[in-house]
Amino acid sequence: MLYPSLFDSFFAPTRVIVVSEERLKAAEQKARREQLDALDNRIEELTTYRTTLSKEIQALEPAVNAVNEKPGGDLDALDGGTHDG
Repeated sequence: MLYPSLFDSFFAPTRVIVVSEERLKAAEQKARREQLDALDNRIEELTTYRTTLSKEIQALEPAVNAVNEKPGGDLDALDGGTHDG
């Protein structure tokens, strides 16, 4: 027979796997621990990224604040005026 019939595949015996309750609980616990480990790793990655980004922002702020002690300070330095007009 070249092609299996639909009848044969429909009435094929089903496969039943019997697992003890202890093994089922152990498998569930293992899966939960793996999820927790994955979350912990992701939190660590995000915390590291957040710290790096925060340091970059802080490194840029003093340079900006030195030039802009007041709003419009960088333009006042160019035109010799004051920020009030």
